[in-house]
Amino acid sequence: MESFKLLIDGRLVDGDTTMPVINPATEETIADCPRASLGQLNQAVAAAKAAFPAWAATPIGERRKLIGQIADVIERNTDELARILTQEQGKPIADATGEVQGMAGFFRYFATLDLPVRVIEDSAGRRAEAHRRPLGVIGAIVPWNYPLLILAFKLPPALLAGNTLVVKPAPTTPLASLRFAALIADVLPKGVVNFITDANDLGDALTHHPDVRKISFTGSTATGRKVMASAAETLKRITLELGGNDAGVVLDDANPATVAQGIFNGAFQNSGQVCLAIKRLYVHESIYDAMCNELAQLADAAIVDDGSKQGTQLGPLQNRMQYEKVKGFLEDARKNGNIIAGGDVIDRPGFFIRPTIVRDIAEGSRLVDEEQFGPVLPVLKYASTDEAIRRANATTYGLGASVWSSDTDRAHDVATQLEAGTVWINTHLDMAPHIPFGGSKHSGIGVEFGEEGLAEFTQLQVINLAR
Repeated sequence: MESFKLLIDGRLVDGDTTMPVINPATEETIADCPRASLGQLNQAVAAAKAAFPAWAATPIGERRKLIGQIADVIERNTDELARILTQEQGKPIADATGEVQGMAGFFRYFATLDLPVRVIEDSAGRRAEAHRRPLGVIGAIVPWNYPLLILAFKLPPALLAGNTLVVKPAPTTPLASLRFAALIADVLPKGVVNFITDANDLGDALTHHPDVRKISFTGSTATGRKVMASAAETLKRITLELGGNDAGVVLDDANPATVAQGIFNGAFQNSGQVCLAIKRLYVHESIYDAMCNELAQLADAAIVDDGSKQGTQLGPLQNRMQYEKVKGFLEDARKNGNIIAGGDVIDRPGFFIRPTIVRDIAEGSRLVDEEQFGPVLPVLKYASTDEAIRRANATTYGLGASVWSSDTDRAHDVATQLEAGTVWINTHLDMAPHIPFGGSKHSGIGVEFGEEGLAEFTQLQVINLAR
């Protein structure tokens, strides 16, 4: 069994206690993971605070170089990181490999950016300059659905801006992150990046900590509210990437056979455990039956198995709590809709649920109104485009959405009327490190990715010189 350590002040150390990490495909323990104490959390924050002045003073070119070296480390260890990720998260090994490669891509991208001084005015009477300064210690809280990729949403821009970090991965998926920490322990100066783990008992201490200047959190909206309230006491900066109940809208001119695969992928990637996945699908009544049939065929054909087996397309739910939650959505679907594919809990060890298509269901049911975060898709019928837009927007969430049509101009017009941070046309989940990403309404605060995401890890300082 592999040994995993915390990273605190440049040293790989044991936790004060341990906790088991479970393989969701077998329900067997993979490893006893170190579990940090409150004292170790405080040590990590202190180390990050002590390392901050020197790191902030390091020329940005040198910071870029080290971020690029981390990308090299990731690429050299792709197979190992992907194997650990599949064991603890459950996703197919091909998807895990793609996640690690995507992680390296984010580091590569941010290693190309700069934070130049912007001259606002340079006149006879005044010179005004906009500078971007680092904030200080960043607390990065990472969820269990994409442990490495979402870490890369936070770590490289924070480092490039001159900040130091304390990273807290999810309790059910800490191992790949800890292995990554061990691999980069000698790349960065000690204390610049620290990794601690918990059993969901240290988040409040991290968000309350007076020496942490910003929290970058990805997770549920309910937890995001707690993070925001906790951070308010010390007026911390926050970036919150929260839940979604993303709507897909299929217009009456779409060809169901043409768009079905893209919609299926957008709904069931990572077994539906994606904040931006299609979680409600609105289909015009003229093509409703055909669309339902196409999706049902894809669901029935999907290969659901242990992610470590070649050929697996969908793995298990990541943890028992989420598994039980999704089983509750299946019960709701049986009561309020018509299950035409899936609906089965696979009778074997592991948290397996077949991809499920539910038709003849409407708002007012849990499956439509709440975020299921699992492989169950409700398909709803509508009569007019205005009705579809109104119903798609009738939610407190606003993370993503998509429009599917053979007429891209018409689809674009609909897209502009949907209340979401990102709206795709004839695709879904198309993301890249240079394209900004953020939610509206209860789906989040702030922006990640791109130059806008980098700016979120900085303090704007204006130098105003009289002449």
